[in-house]
Amino acid sequence: DEDVIETIGRFYSIPYRHTAILSPDVRLRFLDAGHVLGSAITVLDVEERGTARRIVFTGDLGRYDRPILRDPEIAEGAHVLVSESTYGDRNHDGTDKMDEDLARVVLRTVERGGKVLIPSFALERAQEVIFALKKLRKDDVIPKIPVYVDSPLTVKITDIFKLHPECYDAETRALMRNRDSPFDFPEVRYVDDKEESKAIDAEEGPAIIISASGMCEAGRILHHLKANIEDERSTILIVGYQAQHTLGRRLVEKRPRVKIFGVERDRRADVVVLNGFSAHADQKDLLAYAMGTAARGPLGQIALVHGDPKPQKILGELLRDSGLTRVAIPAPGDKLEIG
Repeated sequence: DEDVIETIGRFYSIPYRHTAILSPDVRLRFLDAGHVLGSAITVLDVEERGTARRIVFTGDLGRYDRPILRDPEIAEGAHVLVSESTYGDRNHDGTDKMDEDLARVVLRTVERGGKVLIPSFALERAQEVIFALKKLRKDDVIPKIPVYVDSPLTVKITDIFKLHPECYDAETRALMRNRDSPFDFPEVRYVDDKEESKAIDAEEGPAIIISASGMCEAGRILHHLKANIEDERSTILIVGYQAQHTLGRRLVEKRPRVKIFGVERDRRADVVVLNGFSAHADQKDLLAYAMGTAARGPLGQIALVHGDPKPQKILGELLRDSGLTRVAIPAPGDKLEIG
């Protein structure tokens, strides 16, 4: 704990687009990556033996035309782009399709009289789901039912979102100007207290419960699963990636029995997977970012990282077909010559 406290004390924040001098020959700037609140693209300006080069690292890149956050910010004058490639082989559903699918799940579950359980990551995913539900309620697409955000960390992070409207896109800023928070509506209730959390499952009638952890390995979602997984009226709605060997993955695989708190339980609740909520750039987003970077500078090289071999290979071929011929897929230990 002492080491953590000592380390945190050495951190300092750098605003977007502010230049930080790391050494006489290296300067750094952060641009908005549009992935999660505070995510950043790293721009390094490096000078060596009289030659200046700009290297851009995407980190986790966000998606274009998504609600709440701004689109990824394109760097000017890049010589080298080091890009993530997580979804280089596929595209996600658009926002309208995602909202339609979400509404369909809610309406079907409400008709049965069940509850919709949404295991969700506390950062970004939960806020996107809340915002989508707000829109559906505002347009009277789904009925008036309680929406519980039952995760202390999600509650705290949502409060942080409310403090940073400068990171919002134009649509969300317009809501704020009208004093309409993107994360509040009459039916939503933020739950912090343990006793209130326990009382949710005892309530009769349909409800939506958003809770962590996103992969169902810990947190209050386990209590809600325990109470509802054997109820065939209810739905477990998966909106995020589920790693191997997690309860979330076993639910995605629709196993007939799963273990919760060490006890085997029959899974009678329906399981639905919606992939459209991913905050990672998809294939078309990655291509758009690379092409946009090339249009704004002398981009000579691209290195694809942070991805499995298949999406990297497919994305690399698409980039080459688009005229960006110098594309590398480095392995650990490889060196990249920057000309």
